[in-house]
Amino acid sequence: MRVLIAGGGTAGHINPALSIADKIKKENPNAEILFVGAKGKMETRLVPQAGYKIETINVQGFQRKMSLKNVGRNIQAAFHAVTSGFECSNIIKRFNPDIAIGTGGYVCGPVLRKASKLGIPVLIHESNAYPGMTVRMLAKDCDAVLIAEKEARKHLPPSAKVIVTGNPLRAEFLNVDRESARRELGLDGRPVVLSFGGSLGARRINEAMTEVLVRSFKEGTLQHIHATGSSGYKDVVAKLEEHGITGENSSIRVREYINDMARCMAAADLVISRCGAMTLSELPAAGKPAILIPSPNVAENHQYHNAMALVNKGAAVCIEEKDLTPDLLWREIKRITSSPETMRKMGENARRAAILDATDRIYEIILKTLRDRGYNFK
Repeated sequence: MRVLIAGGGTAGHINPALSIADKIKKENPNAEILFVGAKGKMETRLVPQAGYKIETINVQGFQRKMSLKNVGRNIQAAFHAVTSGFECSNIIKRFNPDIAIGTGGYVCGPVLRKASKLGIPVLIHESNAYPGMTVRMLAKDCDAVLIAEKEARKHLPPSAKVIVTGNPLRAEFLNVDRESARRELGLDGRPVVLSFGGSLGARRINEAMTEVLVRSFKEGTLQHIHATGSSGYKDVVAKLEEHGITGENSSIRVREYINDMARCMAAADLVISRCGAMTLSELPAAGKPAILIPSPNVAENHQYHNAMALVNKGAAVCIEEKDLTPDLLWREIKRITSSPETMRKMGENARRAAILDATDRIYEIILKTLRDRGYNFK
């Protein structure tokens, strides 16, 4: 089996692609897998680290806000839209894949479009509740569109073949329990609040959480693990130190990054986060109630749609960034953590929303797609 995988730009597109690749290699050790990414993007680093080959093309998205700078960028994007087709054609003809799979990002557009024109079976996976422009444009040319949330179906063309699969999850989120995680982290019996805004951080979340941590330190009823991201760590630590909260305090733990997210999420009783697609799949898998703060700086406000998918299931509350204040955040934290029944119900609702076998579902669809096209893979 020869599989071409295109996806990148963000970890939310790359991680599902890697999970799918891992599943294919597990079931078919002799399978040949080639990734296609955009030059200079994070997939050129993460994919080789995971042990897979990658080739790159020149491609970039069009800017929707009009400015002199963006006009120049759009001219360059239009040029790459033409040249990337030739690059994709060369890669596809050289690799000769049996199937092409996309997981989102601008790079998917030219790769999957060219594969489809060459008669190669094509699948695309959408991790968000609101499909990105690339997925919406390609949907009618794909053998199937695989979606993480059923809410995404209404935003896709009626003619598209749409299958709900969920998002592929890293194995560690399925194999860790609360008590062992708390023991390993040295946490006691008080409720644990885990908060983060992403690898780069989120200024508004950091600002609100800093005041929350000060109040919580004085009250002493909660434990916190807060990740600031790379841009906010020094400021948050300095402000906490002004109130006598230092790294020696075991109840208030501030990190720059969380490298053991599965363990921290398993230990938590409440999670505060942005609304990236993978986080919102990990929360149900872990069965955790959440306070979700969508980023307003994303395409088509997709993080808000992601958040509402869990809010409508009774598993989370949503605070839009324009409404975010330390007072409101503190009230919501206290309301949820002071009621074991509320946490239990929200956690159960989250768990009911979980799809834990997404990679298995996707793999079976890959096999069925190939069989329907006359291939005979087990």
